[in-house]
Amino acid sequence: MEVILKKNVDNLGYTNDVVVVKPGYGRNFLIPQGYAVLATASAKKAHAEVMKQKAHKESKIMAEVQELGTQLEASAVKIVTKAGDKGKIFGSVNTVQLSEALKGEGINVDRKSLKIKDEPIREIGTFEATANLHKDVKVSFKFEVVGE
Repeated sequence: MEVILKKNVDNLGYTNDVVVVKPGYGRNFLIPQGYAVLATASAKKAHAEVMKQKAHKESKIMAEVQELGTQLEASAVKIVTKAGDKGKIFGSVNTVQLSEALKGEGINVDRKSLKIKDEPIREIGTFEATANLHKDVKVSFKFEVVGE
């Protein structure tokens, strides 16, 4: 079964991709949740027209994403949290806190596009995260968790 994705779906594809999925997955999950539409002949024709219109905008978006990626790699993000004597923090650090720390640096990245390697983080130190900024651009960067 062919479907046209309306939203990014992890391990499947990105918005406006035409993908082949099992019929049950498409009918019972993707289409009812609004993640995809059935790829009929008329839907494919409309999709081709939309893609043609978006083609010239893509280069501008790609330049902005590349600039954001270089800002991320060059940033020195610090997340300040309460910690005990032995370096253990109270609670854990997740993508919400990382996104807020990036906003404090002037870099606006959605928390849903961030993935922290070795999550959950429950101690002080330097860690690595990946930002999925665009379907062709994934940037890895380091951030530091420090205690108050």
